[in-house]
Amino acid sequence: MRVRRTAMAAVATLGVVLAAAACTGSDSAGPTPEPTKSSSTPPPVKHLTFGAYGPSTEMSAFRTTVEEWNAFSKGPDVRMHVWDSHQAFRKAVESGVDLPDVFLTSRTDLRWLLDNDLTQPVDELLDDRGVDFGDGYSRDSLQAFSADDRLQCMPYGVSPMVVYYNKQLVDFDRMRKRGLDAPDEGATSWSFDQFAAAAQFASRPARGTKGVQIDATLPGLSPFIESGGGSVFDDGTDPTSLDFSSDDSKAALDRTLQLLRDPRYTLSETELAEASPLRWFERGRLGMIAGYRSLVPQLRLIPGLEWDVLPMPVLGSSATVGDVSGLCLSKDAASTPDAADFMVHELSVDSVTRVTRTGYLAPANLEVALSDTFLQPGRQPETSSVFNTTVRSMDFGPLIDSWTELEKAVEPDLEELVHGPGILDLDTITQQIDETSRPILDPTYTPSPSASSSTSSSASSMSASPSG
Repeated sequence: MRVRRTAMAAVATLGVVLAAAACTGSDSAGPTPEPTKSSSTPPPVKHLTFGAYGPSTEMSAFRTTVEEWNAFSKGPDVRMHVWDSHQAFRKAVESGVDLPDVFLTSRTDLRWLLDNDLTQPVDELLDDRGVDFGDGYSRDSLQAFSADDRLQCMPYGVSPMVVYYNKQLVDFDRMRKRGLDAPDEGATSWSFDQFAAAAQFASRPARGTKGVQIDATLPGLSPFIESGGGSVFDDGTDPTSLDFSSDDSKAALDRTLQLLRDPRYTLSETELAEASPLRWFERGRLGMIAGYRSLVPQLRLIPGLEWDVLPMPVLGSSATVGDVSGLCLSKDAASTPDAADFMVHELSVDSVTRVTRTGYLAPANLEVALSDTFLQPGRQPETSSVFNTTVRSMDFGPLIDSWTELEKAVEPDLEELVHGPGILDLDTITQQIDETSRPILDPTYTPSPSASSSTSSSASSMSASPSG
């Protein structure tokens, strides 16, 4: 995966930067500069601000960590600003709300933050304060927030997409007894063929159950494309187009869609109009869905629902996408040293443990991620360790600030790809998806008249396809 290789190189360079920073000091051969004299001492900072978003239970845990800082720290008090969702946070800041001194955000914001010069790198600040980059965090989580050979924000949550499955509908013991292809007990991976067999086993027309539903979105389809040897983007660092029409991507999609387009095993349009896939899963009528760690607290509240998680199925090699969050430091922080001190407090094992205990967070802090606080033995899911082991297979995607626009633009074509009636013209629709993405990913691109004409006639051809 080109993104992962490029990002790993960035992390390697980051390690050199941190090592150099750690060595600077008494070994320097140059003279010690005289401290700059100031005519006046700046007044002490009265307070800092901390911004976060998410469910109320998780925000209550964050508030407790802030209260602990205010009660025991010698630094300025911190005032917390809360939003219901990441989208609400981003919208508020774009509309003029002041960026908090320290704030939680998604990696999908990183390009926007950098382009607008809103943050400052945190690597040297945190290194000076003893944060353990080497053993405390995985290289994968650090690479997610690295750019321009610096660590721009500190990873906080790393939640890979996994498969949630209903243990009563997808009963691997019964499948094995019937000679069906099923993963071994305790398996940490499974093949796409086993995934398909599980979907078929869970589909019982007499009981009104279906096997699987995968969202017709870029995140939903990306793990299958990447696992099958394809690429979602034409370039992992600076994409100019999606890459659905490449031979490898089409081969992965062809195999995947043989299952996802089969109405015997997936929800119909009528069923999807009645309720979301998550709701069907909660009702015990859908065998498998894909999702992130944030689903765990909600599913635990469903009486009688027995479920667990597995990694995304493997077509060729392990691959998934993820929901990655980080703590960032505003470039205009009221006091950078104090804000960095508070960030260290929020990154401490005690603070992260408190937030992790609510069940929503898959922590980037490895000590907490490997602890019973996160694994929560005796509670569903039984194999919470999957969230940790699957991080190594995550593809974070390129740093772009057009995710929302891109997903909205290709949504109709992706719906046609997964749910469209009739015989699928894979060549045509994947070319159309790539063509639709080009002006969004490459603002200098101008479609040729022949390309526009081809796309238009292709759409007409597909709409006239006979029903199957």
